[in-house]
Parts: sequence; structure tokens; C-alpha cells
Amino acid sequence: MKNVGHLKLLGISLAIGALLLILKFGAWWLTNSNAILTDALESIINIVAGIFALYSFYIALKPKDEDHPYGHGKIEFISAGFEGALILIAGLVILYKSTWDSFHEHDVYRLDWGLILTAITGSVNFILGMILIKRGKDIKSITLEASGRHLRADAYSSIGLLFGLGIVMITQMDILDNIIAIVFGVIIIMTGYGLLRRSIAGIMDETDAELLKEFVVEIEQHRKEDWIDMHNVRMIKYGSNLHLDCHLTLPWYYDTRKSHAVMKDFEDTVKGLSEQPIELFVHVDPCEPISCRICQKKNCKERLEDARNRIEWTVGNITANQKHQT
Repeated sequence: MKNVGHLKLLGISLAIGALLLILKFGAWWLTNSNAILTDALESIINIVAGIFALYSFYIALKPKDEDHPYGHGKIEFISAGFEGALILIAGLVILYKSTWDSFHEHDVYRLDWGLILTAITGSVNFILGMILIKRGKDIKSITLEASGRHLRADAYSSIGLLFGLGIVMITQMDILDNIIAIVFGVIIIMTGYGLLRRSIAGIMDETDAELLKEFVVEIEQHRKEDWIDMHNVRMIKYGSNLHLDCHLTLPWYYDTRKSHAVMKDFEDTVKGLSEQPIELFVHVDPCEPISCRICQKKNCKERLEDARNRIEWTVGNITANQKHQT
């Protein structure tokens, strides 16, 4: 039900975006300002990307099936990449038009109305963007977060636009309008590239360093003495779902039933650390004589030597495909 609420939130965001688009083009029609046109063109991208994001989020909510054993969450990366590509194209168009108009006569007028309408649309985009970013981070949804960051970037652009148009209105130097548009064109291009880069990383299963670091910190704090060692950890993100592979070293003398109970405890602990669904594939390794050096298990009758030190798990040492020895 919570995810359905997030779907509705995207729908509301899309409807509000359509109204803001009308206001922005109205401001451009009143002022003939290239700087305001950049804002309006980006809003077209907001609408198109918003429609795709809404559909993508709907698909991502579908449960696993025979054809998609890991779920449908990957489509969120495609959505973010599509949005990034559109933003990139919009930035290039803005850059071209503004550069062209810099060498040709271009007058702007009625900037007071442009300032008022830009302030209204910027305020709404900032509030809506922050809501989407928060919800996106809460459920680890790149679609919601990307949409929110786009709207927030749009709001920041509006703030800069207000400042720039204010200078144009005071100085009556229309050329500044094109310079402002060029600056924002570059910023928009950078925003689009960032989204595109992140989506490609997700599609290629690139490690999410921040997410993995959060996991390592949490699992280290909840570590049990039976978990002698952990290595070859890999975490993959599928939309709002996570998939974790790892090797867990247990005492060699544990029978199948005991090992299963420890594994179940490990899985329950990991799932309890995440607010989002997580699937685990845990491979159990038996401890070896050399493991005694790092083993923190108390009252072990099979211990061959005293523990020398306790190895603190970090991103660097648990992702390596080898057991820890010292």
C-alpha cells in the first residue's frame, strides 16, 4: 500500500508539472527571454520523463515471475537514463539557441512578470522535489530520487534565473539574458550526464559504494561470535529491492541443522537492517585451523590456538574473495 502511495505521488507530481509548464511558457511569451525559455524547455523534459517514470515505477512494483526471477526493478535505471538523456538534449538545445542569439539582435521585455512567474514555479518545484527525494531515499528508489533531484535542480535554476533576470532588468543589458541561458544550459547538461552515468552504472551492476558501506557498518555492529568470517560480499540493486551474495565462515564441527540455524539468524539480522526487501544467497564455509587466529568464539573445544586479533569488517576486506587469516 505504501508503494501505491508513492505511485500516486508521482502522478500528482506529473499533474503539477503540467501546470508549471503552462506558467513557464506564459512567462517566456510575455518576456521573450532565452533564460526563461531554458526553464520552460526543461519543464517539457520534466513532463515526458515524469510519464516514463510513472510507468517505470508501476512496472518495478510487479512481483517476481518466471521470466523475471529478480523482479522488475531494473526498469528504474532505464527510466533514470531516459530522463538523463532528455535533460542532456535539452541542455544542448538551450546552449545552441542562446549562443546563436548572442550574435543576433534579441530584445526582452516585461521582466517583472517573468520574475513573478519564475518565483512561483521555482518554489513549487523545490517543495515537490524535496518530498520526492526523501521518499526515494526511504525506499531506495532511483526513479523517485531522480525525479526529485531533477525538480530540485530546476528550482535552483529558478533561483539563479531570478537573480540574473533582476540584473538584466536593472542594467537593461539584454545580452546578459543569453549569457545566463548559456550558464544554465551547461548546468542542465551536467545534470543530465550525472543521471545518465548513474543509470548505466545500475544497469551494469556497478557496486553502490555508499549502500555497501552502510551495510558493512550495520552488520559489524550486530556481529555474532558464530560468524567467524565473512568475505566475497556482493550487493546488487534491483529497483527498490536488494540482492546480497556472501560467504560466511562457521565452525567446522556444526552439523547441517546447527549451520542452518546460524544462517537463519544471519539472514534475519541482515533483513532487519534494511527497510527495503532484500534477498540473500549465503554460502557457508567451514573454519580452518588458521581461522583460530581471528575467531572470537568463546569456549570452543576445538580451538588450536588463541585468537590474536579481531578483524573489523570493512568494505575493503569483505568484498575480497578470500578468507581472512590475520
